[in-house]
Formats: sequence, structure tokens, C-alpha cells
Amino acid sequence: MKTEKSKVINILKQCFDPEIPIDLWSLGLIYDINISNNKVDITMSLTTPGCTMGDHMAEDIKSKLKAEGITNVNVKVVFDPPWEPEMMTDEAREKLGFSPSKKNNETTNETWE
Repeated sequence: MKTEKSKVINILKQCFDPEIPIDLWSLGLIYDINISNNKVDITMSLTTPGCTMGDHMAEDIKSKLKAEGITNVNVKVVFDPPWEPEMMTDEAREKLGFSPSKKNNETTNETWE
């Protein structure tokens, strides 16, 4: 079974930061998705390096992907580049009270394609 990036993204949209009611994808916390031989490697960040929920979010991603039949999953948390509010989608920015971005960042976290 071939794993598609769109399927992974849809699952990531079901994973939420426990401290912010926005999904990880819309927050711009997902930096990279690499799919090779049905193995999924995800590189993500946190809103702050001091956030203690990184392991929780990584496990949530893994469990949701595994529930969809994607069993070989690796989630790596990095802080370079540092996350910035500009990385959020406009919808997430609006929900959190930020003004819309000047660029269309709906595709900002899709540079891996």
C-alpha cells in the first residue's frame, strides 16, 4: 500500500497542540514529510523550545497514523528554524486573533513537495 502525502496531511490536521486549539498542520509546526517505502518521517517544531508537550504531540501523530495503517512512523522535533506565528495558515491566524499574513502561507509548510 502506497502512503500518500495528502493522507498524512489530513491525519496531521486531526492532531492538535494541547495548549492551543489549532491543529499542528495549520499552526505551521510541520516542517517536513518524507515518505519512502511506506515509511513516514515527519520533522516538526514546537511553538517554543520550552514547550513540554513535544513528546505528547509526537506520540499523537504516531498513534493516529498507525490507526490508519501507517505503521512505520518517525517524528523528529527540531527547533531550527525557530517557529514563528507567520508560519500559521491564515485560518489559524484568524482563530488566534492575528491579522492575515501578507503571503498565502497555506502552502508555506509544503516546501517538501
